[in-house]
Amino acid sequence: MQSTTFHADAVLFDMDGTLTDSIAAVEAAWGAVAVDLGLDPETVIAATHGKRAIDNLAFYRPEIKAHEMDAAVEAFEQSILDFADSFKKCAERRAIGCESSESGFGESTPALSPTSAFSRSGSLSTPSSPTDPTTGARRPSFATRLSDMLASAIPEDSVLPVFDESIDKKRAYADIEAAWETEADAVDRSIRILPGVKDMIECIPDGRYAVATSGAKTYAYGAMTRVGITPPPVTITADDKRLKAGKPAPDPFLLAASCLGFDAKRCVVFEDSPSGIRAGVASGATVIAVCTSHERSKIEDCGAHFVVEDMRKVRCRTEGEGATTQLVFTVEH
Repeated sequence: MQSTTFHADAVLFDMDGTLTDSIAAVEAAWGAVAVDLGLDPETVIAATHGKRAIDNLAFYRPEIKAHEMDAAVEAFEQSILDFADSFKKCAERRAIGCESSESGFGESTPALSPTSAFSRSGSLSTPSSPTDPTTGARRPSFATRLSDMLASAIPEDSVLPVFDESIDKKRAYADIEAAWETEADAVDRSIRILPGVKDMIECIPDGRYAVATSGAKTYAYGAMTRVGITPPPVTITADDKRLKAGKPAPDPFLLAASCLGFDAKRCVVFEDSPSGIRAGVASGATVIAVCTSHERSKIEDCGAHFVVEDMRKVRCRTEGEGATTQLVFTVEH
């Protein structure tokens, strides 16, 4: 283990997978989109990770018109928060003896709605499951859990290729719906703050850090406030009309640095996803990649200057006062 010390003016944080762990809820929301479209959830989850919902929805739901997109993004991101809160709400209902609705869904579990499927292919690598900060273990992905639930709901002598159009679609959808309800009620997808984040934020003076996320405002502010993080005055979200492009383009980080009043080349970017890391590198910032949502092997070749397990491997202190303040970082790597 070696350590490196360097100076910077400001910090630009990604949010999901970097500050917060809401990957399980995000996976569930994109899994719902995949199932609605008759696509493989694992492929869709991998392809959408670290990218803006507006870009992903434009790709997977091309029927959404331009004037409808803001509402579609808000509804999708609210579904993420609903998934994050569903386990707690289900537990509260069970505690007072309430039953789920007649449709089979608890009112806190976002329901599936059948849509006409269309086919798109893709074979991107799947992000590893997010880390549980209380145990250090990685939580199994949504696609894995849903597949296990679905398999257990089908008799052993049945052959049910869920995404094959030749099968009884009504039966397949009913099986998926039942597995969905069971899985949603059984898994805690609560949003969590990641290791080392609280200490890092407390070390940085006000006005010296920003958040630049691929999430829109509904999701970004909802996720941060759920774990006790106050969104900083400079929080660049995916629905910011000043952005011409999202990650992996550098635009979110360049805008965040500009709003803080610093050159991005004098900033530190904390990121967890390949697209976010590439965006940080393209901005000219010093990029610290954290292995909180992906295995090291999936992100170590994306150009980050440092790759660490989590933010506990990075220390920050200040030198000087006022406008001359410098942030001094020491990275164990």
